[in-house]
Amino acid sequence: MLTIKKIIIPTLIAASLAFTALAEEQGNAASAADKAAKELANPNTALASLNFKFQYTTFEGDLPKADDQTRNMILFQPSMPFPREDGSKILFRPAIPMFTQQPVYQGGESWSDESGLGDISFDLAYAPKSEAGSLAAYGFIMSLPTGSDEIGLGESTTFGPEVLLGKLSAESILGMFPNHQWDIAGDRDISITSSQFFAVLLPGGGWSYGTSPIISYDWNAKDNQEWTIPVNFTVSKTLMFSGRPWKIGVELNYYVEKPDEFGPEYMISFNITPVVENSLVSWFN
Repeated sequence: MLTIKKIIIPTLIAASLAFTALAEEQGNAASAADKAAKELANPNTALASLNFKFQYTTFEGDLPKADDQTRNMILFQPSMPFPREDGSKILFRPAIPMFTQQPVYQGGESWSDESGLGDISFDLAYAPKSEAGSLAAYGFIMSLPTGSDEIGLGESTTFGPEVLLGKLSAESILGMFPNHQWDIAGDRDISITSSQFFAVLLPGGGWSYGTSPIISYDWNAKDNQEWTIPVNFTVSKTLMFSGRPWKIGVELNYYVEKPDEFGPEYMISFNITPVVENSLVSWFN
């Protein structure tokens, strides 16, 4: 009996300590994931990340067989913030689209599915140190004619101003991110105003959900086909893998307004965003 006690009691104590340590580790991971989720929902976050969006889009319009067309695209959007000693930040965010299936109208009832690199865009903004609960940034947005001729891109370079205004709390983030772009080189005349409106709720546990539609107006569009307006819903969960936050989410858009001739109807996107270290952070300090 004494031998059994010597074996069982230490085993129970060890198991209890292991369970406590595991629970504490899981609790710490959940707390870290929740903190990262709230930070990643902030457009002015100091966390560097790599955002991969796998997007599937259906189309409709007046062109023959427009309703039968679909698109598959991978959008790579890294975010590289550079915090400065005075509390402000420099924000650099490129967007690199890769089309694996893009419908191109060939005339009559003929369409082709093309693939290739799209026009690469980026924004560079300055976010001054602001009062707690406030968001602000201003800078410029630019796109480069890197797109493939087969998918009807690569025609013009664009440039224009942008500004970010918003409010954040422990439970939500609200704001708007408007910009305007003009063509500064190339063959196509471009004048487009866009704005992303965002309202994100942060219920805890690493979850976030809300809406962040991008509404645009094309000033050079013909036949009053100016607006593109989606109804948008997003939901995401931030998890810890190997001590690093990963944000995994789904986004759905239904376009209530788009060009009559040919425009998007639905778009669903599966998004994966790992947080990474920004080894270039010392450049702005």
